[in-house]
Amino acid sequence: MKRIRAKSPRAEQAYTLVCDLQQRFVTKLNAISKKFGNGKPYEPTEWFRDQGKYGGGVRFMATDETLFNRASVNTSQVQYDEDASKQLASASAISTIIHPKNPLAPSVHIHISWTEMKNGSGYWRVMADLNPAIENADDKELFAGKLKQSAPQQYAEAAAQGDRYFNIPVLGRHRGVTHFYLENYTSGNFDTDLAMARSVGEAAIDTYCDILAAAIEKRTTPTEADYKKQLDYHTLYFFQVLTLDRGTTSGLLVHNQNDVGILASLPSHVNRALLASWVAKMPQPQDQLLKKMIACLENEYVCAVGDATKQALADCLRAHYQANPAAIDMQASGNTVPPTVNNHR
Repeated sequence: MKRIRAKSPRAEQAYTLVCDLQQRFVTKLNAISKKFGNGKPYEPTEWFRDQGKYGGGVRFMATDETLFNRASVNTSQVQYDEDASKQLASASAISTIIHPKNPLAPSVHIHISWTEMKNGSGYWRVMADLNPAIENADDKELFAGKLKQSAPQQYAEAAAQGDRYFNIPVLGRHRGVTHFYLENYTSGNFDTDLAMARSVGEAAIDTYCDILAAAIEKRTTPTEADYKKQLDYHTLYFFQVLTLDRGTTSGLLVHNQNDVGILASLPSHVNRALLASWVAKMPQPQDQLLKKMIACLENEYVCAVGDATKQALADCLRAHYQANPAAIDMQASGNTVPPTVNNHR
């Protein structure tokens, strides 16, 4: 089976960028695993959109369970060059989340994508956020400082949009401690923006790997209380992704051919009772969504989130927003809301 690539030169450059970043990240993570873990490498899985006719992608998943709770580095390119009914020409993206096993090492989320329309317009989505279960001021300062250096002209806007996007109103807190988020971004110069996206991606990857390696090497005595804080934070992450993250929901609504890949960012276990305690805080109809999400989990205090559970959650979210299309307006947003789902129709 062969994936058909987009014909546009800009899409080709964007796809080269995200593949370069994927290889950079996987290489560095494998080196950390070799030095500190069992040395098992990240393993690739390929998926196809309509048997490859409209593209597809590759995700690398962590297999070193001594170091990683759950980790994936995904690239994709969906294109509609041969479908005249679509306004969208192509979308090329890298999306990655790393959840370390050590609760004293932070998680990280990075997403960079280029969306190109058939009328010639296009825009970038550039995200990088540090997500510790237990905050460390030095990690936060280092990560934020390197991102500011990587995009000094965009940083203030990106930090403000990120703080807005990753806010969780019903809990009165954020997911993550420092955020970089540009939505629907273009300066009008593709080459300049491509260079900025590469700079941010490389800075986020390199800085995070430095933070991760140092944490694994030096923070070697986490307590049971630390692991409990990590479980609760992973539950918060699970909650935010599935009830507020517009990118995740849009991906599930566009097609059902990569559900497990789209939900690859979910941590391996969550606290079911903590999730249930948040139902009463949710507005309608999102309270019903959360109840249905909880019903997808095992009836245990600590619930494993395996592939079967991810598929059940994907089906749950898709059915909810198909029945309640206006509810997607209750999800997080930056300064603008791109019509991702409509672009694929």
